[in-house]
Amino acid sequence: MRTRRGLVAVMAVTALTLTACGGGDAEEPAEGDTDTGGTSEESPAEGGDDAAAGELPEGSTMAELSEAGSITIGTKFDQPLFGLVGPDGVPEGFDVEIGKLLAERLGIEEDGIEWVETISANREAFIENGQVDLVIATYTINDDRKERIDFAGPYYEAGQSILTLADNEDIQGPDDLAGKRVCTVSGSTPEANLLENFPDTEVVPFGAYNECLEPLRNGQVDAVSTDNVILAGFAAENDDLEVRGEPFTKEPYGIGLAKGDDELRTWINDQLEEMYEDGSWTEAWESTAGAVLPTPEPPAVDRY
Repeated sequence: MRTRRGLVAVMAVTALTLTACGGGDAEEPAEGDTDTGGTSEESPAEGGDDAAAGELPEGSTMAELSEAGSITIGTKFDQPLFGLVGPDGVPEGFDVEIGKLLAERLGIEEDGIEWVETISANREAFIENGQVDLVIATYTINDDRKERIDFAGPYYEAGQSILTLADNEDIQGPDDLAGKRVCTVSGSTPEANLLENFPDTEVVPFGAYNECLEPLRNGQVDAVSTDNVILAGFAAENDDLEVRGEPFTKEPYGIGLAKGDDELRTWINDQLEEMYEDGSWTEAWESTAGAVLPTPEPPAVDRY
């Protein structure tokens, strides 16, 4: 991971003190004000520094990110509702909003977030190589991935489903995929599930899900299969596409981070639970994916 040591910017500390939960040593500035013999150790500014240090352990990834005032987050750039690059070139969606909320709780402004496109095939490598600090990218938690990285969350549970042309009613569920050509993304959980559990299906892998749409329209493939929320976004934007049947897997979405960084994983899990309680998770959902999908109950985080 990149070196993030440096002086703590006053504004970053101030923002962190205001947003951190628990309040820290909120009464210390008042005592300094009333003590006519007070020293600089009791000044409001230094009291704020102490409170921030109490929230973020010295030397932790969280403290380093906060001190730097910047964070690099990997996300998808091609998935409506969760991670899609908007007209201004900045990604938008539910995953993006979760990233913004975490950055805010570190005292990092939105312009301090560097968004990096991650696809299914490179997410673990980007984390391992330090190219990103976090990956929030419709990232299913599974045991194979946990051998290389760690996960916080889950913060949402999706399920694999099927997308076809609206006028193709031959495919209504996974039992209808035998003998069909199904597009998905190389290195994804849906690809692995199709290969393992649907051997009579011809799996056609691409690099990104939006690359499956034109082959679907021109008849190169019969269906697209990935998580229902991703497919719902495509269907919402394209009248000629339709999601078929109910989800047939459970896909808990987690936040990927460097393996062994237990402090960071615990901190993110704490923040997610606070988001559930204070309504910011619901607000993030309803401002993005909630335009198409009903608001679900947030899943319990897995503190493995």
